[in-house]
Amino acid sequence: MTISERDQLALAGVLTDAEYPELPNFQRGKVRDSYDLPDGRRVMIATDRQSAFDKVLAAVPFKGQVLTQTARFWFDQTADICPNHVIDYPDPNVVVAKTLEILPIEMVVRDYMTGSTDTSIWPMYNRGERLLYGHQFPEGLVKNQKLPETIITPTTKAEAGEHDAPITSAEIVNQGLLTQEQWDDVAAKSLAVFGHGREIAARNGLILVDTKFEFGLDENGEIILADEILTPDSSRYWKAESYEARLAAGKEPESLDKEFLRLWVRGQCDPYKDPVPSIPPETLIEFAGKYVSLFETVTGLSFDYGDTAKPVRERVREALVQACPDYF
Repeated sequence: MTISERDQLALAGVLTDAEYPELPNFQRGKVRDSYDLPDGRRVMIATDRQSAFDKVLAAVPFKGQVLTQTARFWFDQTADICPNHVIDYPDPNVVVAKTLEILPIEMVVRDYMTGSTDTSIWPMYNRGERLLYGHQFPEGLVKNQKLPETIITPTTKAEAGEHDAPITSAEIVNQGLLTQEQWDDVAAKSLAVFGHGREIAARNGLILVDTKFEFGLDENGEIILADEILTPDSSRYWKAESYEARLAAGKEPESLDKEFLRLWVRGQCDPYKDPVPSIPPETLIEFAGKYVSLFETVTGLSFDYGDTAKPVRERVREALVQACPDYF
């Protein structure tokens, strides 16, 4: 694979660090660098860092922009189903949002028996477990087949470097993490947003397999969608046209999400025990192409690569100066 000049520039200009000392209350996540401003705004910058297996593996060109712009599309599409935290988008990688009290649970919605991480239902089922997240599963299911019904498999929210843990809805309420009313509300919103996303994905030739939602409470105690939604980092998408044939042949579905990199890593090592080897530039460019393809397939828009000669960090800083002039 020959890497084009544009991709070479993109590899050289990836955004791995979005810490700008002028802004207050800096926080670093696996992928996003954020700032809580005193006026109640939260500035979230999607870097090109790629995480999986609870660690940062590499930096993927255009990844932060794809995540932000894909989430923007879905926030716009689902605003009538559930309010979200977005205030503005000053840069392709940046969201200015409301500061929320984030709920301590991640809502994972699933339509298929699949996954490769320790909290995914396929590895658990394949180990012989049949009661998963409070759901009873029958014998004889195979990897990647559709589930009888859409289910929610919530997890606790782990600190950086720690692992999310499976939990049931009853445990969530009994432990006081959410009230019953709050659980019912976030469950209903999660299923409704997922269902709408599934319909749009299907119209564009994709299967929305599963996804993760995060919610928070605003100043009035209202439950608000937060973080990102239905992006290739928080969701799994398969190509619909080849799904049945590949399932029958025992092959993995054609995916447009970070499962591609997960499977590549698992082919090299045990990511929970071994050091992850350096990922070749050609593989990173191929992965970037999958992210861009997903964005264009889902939204029907052409991806704007912008000026790849300018490092993303420099472009983001210019946008922040305009959005937050009091700090620069």
